[in-house]
Amino acid sequence: MPGQSTGTGRLAPEAGPAPEPLRVALGPWEERFLLPDHRLLDAPRPELWRVADAAQLFLVDDPRAGALTVTPLLPFGAGPGSRVHPLFRRPGGREPNLAPGLLAHLASRYGRPVTPLDVLDWLLAAARPARRGHEVRLPGTYEEWAAGTGLGRALREVASRGRGAHAGPRLRLPGGRRPWVREALDLTPRGPLPGLAYEPGEEALRVGTAGVLAPVAPAAWEARQEGERVLERWLRARVAAPGAKGLAAVLPRAWPREWTSDLLALLTDLTLGAERAARCAEFATAREDAGDGIGGAELRAAGVLPVPAAARRPATVLETREEGPEGQFALL
Repeated sequence: MPGQSTGTGRLAPEAGPAPEPLRVALGPWEERFLLPDHRLLDAPRPELWRVADAAQLFLVDDPRAGALTVTPLLPFGAGPGSRVHPLFRRPGGREPNLAPGLLAHLASRYGRPVTPLDVLDWLLAAARPARRGHEVRLPGTYEEWAAGTGLGRALREVASRGRGAHAGPRLRLPGGRRPWVREALDLTPRGPLPGLAYEPGEEALRVGTAGVLAPVAPAAWEARQEGERVLERWLRARVAAPGAKGLAAVLPRAWPREWTSDLLALLTDLTLGAERAARCAEFATAREDAGDGIGGAELRAAGVLPVPAAARRPATVLETREEGPEGQFALL
């Protein structure tokens, strides 16, 4: 595996220690730990592993999500037809994964510097679902560009969760408002799935038979992923189903305190994410039929289009450790 120190021999006779677990993104609201060993993965993506580091951001286009999402963690679990786009083609935040000449043309058009992060933020704010993936209109004025990138940046700050080189401290709700444990959670990872119930009047989330978290915004309760409430999905992933076998049955004996902290943080993220995503959707809808944008003819005249075939392929990365089966190295 690129950048990893795991062995390349057959797994059966392996006697060394397991590799250090790596935190990955499983959808826009879930994080898991993965053993970074290609022998344990059914479909490893070395072209993504080569460029995954603290300076990287991944734009995920998953048809099930409805909107583009971004994460500083290596994305896993995207559905059929999904595409993962790293912001940079090389490690260390080098070589933007954009059409050559696009940044220079936008900077010339707006009279201001334009960075790869600016383009990513504009995509988050202005992308609209289309017949094939998403379509994005490039604005003709700097004022519109600045407004959109500001909205996209705010959404990216939530999605980053304080991780990566481009993130600040983890966000908090304004006005000192934050969810807390009003009644202790009486949960166990080994047993029936506890129920969730929401009381709008008190903005309280009841977890199981005794636990109460509050205040919880309605937007956090209503947040959904693939038609299922995010909170129900999150809880179900941490309770072994009856009759679970294999790795699905390997869970802590008691409910870890860290999981409660993660749940409180998730409630904050869902609240902020819903509010900021709604602003982006409103912004994109309002400008869907706007004129004076940068069109294909202008980009072709500037030499940005058509995009060279080499720029569409993953870059050749030689500075990461990478071996083939039984310790073989690739010959380039």
